[in-house]
This record gives sequence, structure tokens and C-alpha cells, in this order.
Amino acid sequence: MTLIKSISGIRGTIGGLAGTGLTPPDIVKFVSAFGQWAKNNNTGKRIVITVGKDARTSGDMTERLVTGTLMGLGIDIINLGYATTPTVEIAITETYSDGGIILTASHNPEQWNALKLLNEKGEFLTDTDGKEILAMAESNGIRYSEVHDLGNITERHDLNEIHIKKILDLPLVDMDAISEAQFRIAVDCVNSVGGLIIPALLKKLGVNEVIELFCTPNGEFPHNPEPLPEHLEAISNTIVEQDADFGLVVDPDVDRLAIINEDGSMFGEEYTLVSVADYILQNTPGNTVSNLSSTRALKELTESYNCRYYAAAVGEVNVVSKMKEINAVIGGEGNGGVIYPLLHYGRDALVGIALFLTYLAKSRLKCSQLRSKYPRYVISKNKIELAPDTNIDNILLSVKDAFRDFPVNTEDGVKIDMPDGWIHLRKSNTEPIIRIYSEAEDKQKADELAQKIIQKINEMK
Repeated sequence: MTLIKSISGIRGTIGGLAGTGLTPPDIVKFVSAFGQWAKNNNTGKRIVITVGKDARTSGDMTERLVTGTLMGLGIDIINLGYATTPTVEIAITETYSDGGIILTASHNPEQWNALKLLNEKGEFLTDTDGKEILAMAESNGIRYSEVHDLGNITERHDLNEIHIKKILDLPLVDMDAISEAQFRIAVDCVNSVGGLIIPALLKKLGVNEVIELFCTPNGEFPHNPEPLPEHLEAISNTIVEQDADFGLVVDPDVDRLAIINEDGSMFGEEYTLVSVADYILQNTPGNTVSNLSSTRALKELTESYNCRYYAAAVGEVNVVSKMKEINAVIGGEGNGGVIYPLLHYGRDALVGIALFLTYLAKSRLKCSQLRSKYPRYVISKNKIELAPDTNIDNILLSVKDAFRDFPVNTEDGVKIDMPDGWIHLRKSNTEPIIRIYSEAEDKQKADELAQKIIQKINEMK
């Protein structure tokens, strides 16, 4: 059993002893702290929290505990039922809520669930706010409401339509171009909430035919729900067998988008953001942002438009903060997360789909031809396990010093930029591990960069 507490939320496996997994007492404990935090920051008013969930099988149980706890705190709830993460984020500002909770473990398997916590802007919590809530959960300072002051629940089932309309109204979304392209698109929604909204969005956009795979929101994931190449054999085969123009794959809460070429090959999750940014920069030049572990292709693309690229620490809240700071026109993360600030400051596969389809339609290229415009970088992901008493900070400082002849960024671990690629080292907050990400022009070179660092760390032990 696993329970992971972080500033962005509480994630764990269902069941087990309290404190070792995401059990009912743990859910009540952390929802209580979040609700008390919202009340403390909004004194003198009735608090409203928006709640939504993905389709995993533990969702109903988790939802009842969450809404019941909030009611016990005297907080009113707007319950969206099944909803994507970006839909909940939009709903918070649309309904003037004071925060939100999304019940999703994102790409984790079905035994996992989580409480993703959002502020009144529909954005993930700051480091300060997150730590305050975690501390409050361990205190005895939470006060529940008396019988005549309990919260109420209002159900809303129109937010999918509102979300879709906001996307259709964006100036750079061209439904006429998409309709004219007569696309046949296969979609894999991993039997979660994407199945309720992605086919509807595609039809509104003017897509000629949608081939639906795993679009029944029953929480029975047909494969590992993380949209990585090794999990996408079914849709790749379907695209080739049914002569689709390309395929779209999302994770269970629809904040990550992967694209499959017309020949069944991978467009590359890192290049979802790159391709969307290409379209945005052609029409609205400006700054771009991704995290330090994302492909350098975005930097090269941005600079080709005489614009400026910025790197942020890993984590959506850090990317959003940097985007606001430098007024970015587009940003996101290399895991297929597109953040388009004209819609909202959150990773949103739906807006990524609309912008990508518009660009592909206007380019008149096949999906694989569009992909060939961009560099063929490959990222290698590794880790090195250390003894529990290892001073990891000292190791990172030694690595920084050993590679001082190259540009080094220490905002989030240690990132070393080299002429033939980069290496990014980050320590785990929960176990004695250093995660090592490297990128180069092919997998062999990326692996070699990682092994160079691993060898150097082994020498330091």
C-alpha cells in the first residue's frame, strides 16, 4: 500500500491500514484540511468547492467521502460527477467557486486514486498553500459545522458543453478548415471520462469520422493508462487497419495528449506541445515555457521564430508560474501537457486537440510529415538507487562541479546542457533515488549520456 502526500494533492492506493494507503480516514483527514484552509482564506462568506472525478472504480466511494466531509465543514459543493481535470479547472472560475478537488490518479493504474487540490483560479496550489494544508491535516484545529449549518450539494451536468464552446470560440481554432480536411480519427480514451467529451468535441469541430476505442467510462482500463508507446498497440493497429488519418490518446483525466501517425508510428508525446506551439507562434509570436525535463526542440522552435524560450522547474504549478511571469503565449510539459493561457492556465488535452487539428488541416500534411519537420530527439529516463543515509544534495553539488565547463541550471536539481544533448538530475522527495533524464539525437546517445552521469555518481559513493 502507498500514500504520497505532496503540495499538489494526496495520491495513494485504495485500501490497507489508515496512513498506509488512500483509505477512508485518510480521505476525510486531507479533505478536512483543504476545506478548513479554504474557510480560513475566505472568512465572512459561504464557501463553495467544485468536485469532479474520473471514471476509475473507486471514484464513487471517494466522491461520497469527499462531499460528505465538505458538507460537514459547512461548505457547499458543486458536483460535476464525471469530468476531466481541465473541465473542473474551468468550472471553478465559471461557477465562482473558492476551490476544487479532482478525484483522479491521472495516469496511475486502477488501484490508485488521488485528491488533486485547486485554488479559486482553478490552478494547482502554491508550495506555501500546499504545505499549510499538509500541516493542518496533522493538527487538531479543524472545526466542523453544527447541524443547521451543514453544506449542500448542487449537481451540474453542463460543464462539458461549456468547456467545448470555450474551445470552439478561440480565434485560432478553425472549424471550417477541420471540416474541409475530412479527417478520420481514431481515439483511445482508456474507458475514462475522455470518452464522454472527446468524441463530442471532435464532432463539433467538424471531424468527418471518429473511430472510438475504449470510450465507455466504466473505469476498466484496457491497458496501462499512461499514454506511452508500449501501451498503445491497439490504437496503432486500428489506425492502419481502418485507414485512419491519425490517432489521439489521452490519460484517464484528459490532461495529457499523445498523437499516433497514419502509419501507426508514434508522433511522440514530447512533440504534442512542440507542434501546437509551432502553430501558435506562427500566428501569435511570443514567449514559450516548458519544464527542465522536456525536449530542447521547443527551445529551438521558439528561437526560429525570433522569440524567447524559458525553462521552469518540473511540475505544472511551476510551469504556470513561469508562464505568467514572462507572459508566455503557450507552454506546458513534455508528457503531452498543453497549457494555452487564452483558455485557462492548466494542462488541457482538449484544447491541444483543437489546435493540433487546425494546424494539421491548414498545413495539408500527413501527420507523419508534420512530425518530420521537427528534430528527432530521444529522451532516456533512468534512476540510481542510493543508500538511505546518502547525502544526495552533496552528490548533486559534486556533479555540478564535475561538469562546470558546461552550462548548468540548478533551479530544480542539476541540469547540464551539452552540445550533443542534456542531462537532468532530480532527487526524489520520498526515497533515496536520483532520477536521471537525458536527451540526444538517438536513444543510444541519450543512454550514453545517462550512463556517464551514473558512472560519475557511483565513483562518488
